Order: sequence, then C-alpha cells, then structure tokens
Amino acid sequence: MTDVARLAGVSHQTVSRVLNGSPRVRPETRERVLRAVDELEYRPNAMARGLVSRRSGVLGVISFDTILYGPASTLLGIERAARAAGYGVSISALERVDRASVLEAAEALAGQGVDGIIIIAPQMAAAAALYNLPKGMAAVAVEAGQDSGLPSASVDQVTGARLAVRHLLELGHDTVWHIAGPGDWLEARDRIEGWRQTLLEAGAVVPPMIGGDWSARSGYAAGAALAAQPGVTAVFVANDQMSLGLLRALHEQGIRVPDDISIVGFDDIPEAEFMLPPLTTVRQDFDEVGRRSMATLLRLLDGAAGEGEVAAQVVPTLVLRASTAPPRRG
Repeated sequence: MTDVARLAGVSHQTVSRVLNGSPRVRPETRERVLRAVDELEYRPNAMARGLVSRRSGVLGVISFDTILYGPASTLLGIERAARAAGYGVSISALERVDRASVLEAAEALAGQGVDGIIIIAPQMAAAAALYNLPKGMAAVAVEAGQDSGLPSASVDQVTGARLAVRHLLELGHDTVWHIAGPGDWLEARDRIEGWRQTLLEAGAVVPPMIGGDWSARSGYAAGAALAAQPGVTAVFVANDQMSLGLLRALHEQGIRVPDDISIVGFDDIPEAEFMLPPLTTVRQDFDEVGRRSMATLLRLLDGAAGEGEVAAQVVPTLVLRASTAPPRRG
C-alpha cells in the first residue's frame, strides 16, 4: 500500500480510503490511485486486514450434498449475496443431515476463523442442532422454520401452497389432491399445512394425502395411484420433479392435462416451462432469500440483530402456464 501511495503521489490513508470505497476522495485522486494499483498489480492482504478489523472476510455455509433444485438454488443465492457484500464463502456440504453432523461442521468452520455461519436446515434433524451451536458464533438459519431459535430467513411456504390451491379452487375444482414431500422436511410440512388450511377455509373436502420423496419416480407412483381414484380433477404437487413423474403416469393412463386433471407444482425449475403441457407452478425467489440471510448475518456481526430475529419471509409467486384449466363437467 505504501508503494501504491508513493506511485500515485498520495498518502497511505488516501489509498486506504479508495480501496475501502470511501466517498471522501476526489474522482481524479481515486483514478490516480486505481491506476497505480493496476500498474503495481496490488492485492490487499486478507490476513493483514483481518488483524486490523478482527474479521476474516469469510463466511461459513453449512448445507448438504444434494442435487435437489430448492436447496441447491438456496446455496447459490447465498453465495451471490456473500460475494456482493465482499465476503468469501467456505462451504461444508454434509452427506448426512443430522444433529451430530451439523454441530461437527459448525465446530470445524469456527476453527477456520469464519466470521459467521449460515445454515441451510430444511430438515427437522438439522433444525434441532441449531440450539447447540458454538457459543459466540454468529449464525443465521435458512428454511429452518419459525422455531429454530436463530435469526432466520425463508420463503413463506404456507402462502405458496395457498396460492396453488386457491388458484385451482377459483377455476371451479371441488377439491384439490396433494402429493407431499418427505415427512421430515419442514418445507413439505408447511406446504401440507397451506394445502389443508385453504381447503378447510373453502369448505372443501380434504382428500387423503399422497406421500412422495421429491423425486420424479415418486411422482410417477403417485400418478398411478391417482389414476385409479374416481373424480380427481386437480392436484397440487409439492415440487416440480414429482410433477414431471405425475405427468408421465397420467399420460400413460390416457388422462389428459389439463382437460381431465389440472396440476400445479412448486419451485419453478428451469425445465417447468418445457414440460408437456408447460407447468403452472409456484416460484421461489432464492436470490432474495440469500440477500436477506446475508443482511441478517451482517447485522449480527455489527451487533444490530437480536437473538431469534426473523427476517421478513419472502413471498413466492404463482406462475400460470398451461397445466391448469376449469374442470370439465359431466
């Protein structure tokens, strides 16, 4: 930094202000300093800066090894938000999502000197570990439900399910069947709750729930079961991959979508608009979840966020495509 200051003909403090984005530098001076930085190929020393600021500039993220669209997109949203805030990310991807694994990962990240951690904890076993994190560790939970005990950020899953079911009821369907996600997933639980609440409020019959495991294969199996049920005209599916399997099963049974059965999915995966027919689904804004979780963590690091603070939930949106229509009467 001293070399940069000498070449630019400014003080060491001026170079520091430019590198930290301070507005208290004249434009021509800033330009001169940045030219000197480029000429000398100067890069700030993260370790040295950490000694002064007492921050490493690195955040830990605990996730799990998955190809599921929702958790993978949540992780990507957090990474983007961290980069935008000038932080690097150290990711611990767990093979098993249980209490012991989450705590072990948190301890390992604390040992690396991360400034704080964000935990993607959509399963009940992972959420249970949040009460026993290392003392003094700034941590934010993502998709861990409202009772995690940590500052948190999430998508309003109940509202998303309500949007899907209300859309089908407003089209004129008497009731809506549901293919649910795994029982140990908090998101699946909340989507079930939104589905059931909306039917009860409308005075509609609540059909038996059909369980799935997020996979297209389980959606296919559910489709075979639904095809044998008389009077099914509308289905809310807890994610788009299961919707894909459902579409295949109904097609094989000669059941047309949406002429015979309307379908609404959840997530709005990139392939949803290319399904046959294009899938009506609930879109989650994963980038916004990343921004809110990052903002909450930064407030924690600055002492401005309280324990158990819940960031305003991100409200999902319904994307209308061709897989839904009014029911055929008679």
